[in-house]
Amino acid sequence: MIARDIYKMTLVCPMELGASLKHLPGQFVNIKIPGVYLRRPISVCDCGKDYLTLCYKTVGEGTRLLSQTEEGAEIDVLTNLGKGYDLSKAGEKPLLIGGGMGCAPMYYLAKTFAAKNIKWEAVLGFNGTEDMYYVKEFEALGGTVRITTADGSCGVKGFVTDAFPEDFSYYYTCGPMPMMKAVYRLAKTSGQFSFEERMGCGFGACMGCSMKTKDGYKRVCKDGPVFRKEEVLWED
Repeated sequence: MIARDIYKMTLVCPMELGASLKHLPGQFVNIKIPGVYLRRPISVCDCGKDYLTLCYKTVGEGTRLLSQTEEGAEIDVLTNLGKGYDLSKAGEKPLLIGGGMGCAPMYYLAKTFAAKNIKWEAVLGFNGTEDMYYVKEFEALGGTVRITTADGSCGVKGFVTDAFPEDFSYYYTCGPMPMMKAVYRLAKTSGQFSFEERMGCGFGACMGCSMKTKDGYKRVCKDGPVFRKEEVLWED
């Protein structure tokens, strides 16, 4: 446990399988949890040659059972799922916007930008201090990190939109739907959104996670979870 109801899990895979762990920032995995019918999709927080780091919140029976997994246990995981963020659109000064568990995939994106010597800024939003995680890890990457909390216990009191920098070239975001809708309405530049949706298969076969876009219905698990601002259709 790294924050209130939030867990960090590191999965190590045999070196002969490590070549398959070339996740793009924004992609996800689908985990099979013993005793639970449907797999659980979780964004990738970090990725190396032979490991994956996942951060998740216990919100139901599936994630509660997952949090009880013991060290050394073997887990059935589908990897490299979904369409990740398109880094070619970043420009000279991209802004990373994460809310709650949406901060997790932002870390891998920030790490990727840092490795490419791209100057980035991040705005991370939490309910309060007890819900904060990975802040020091973000700061260690060298970018500017702004914190907001709804209760004002740390950083700027309010929401991520209350801490936007004056200037940025492009934005990437992941978090609760109301937060992303607010970002969409406030930000003047183009950007990319990572959506969450209940999934059946995780790879586009069942059509259970379809969402309506300006280009028709698309599958969050296969066509997303990342969508361009120009595709997004918000329903009131």
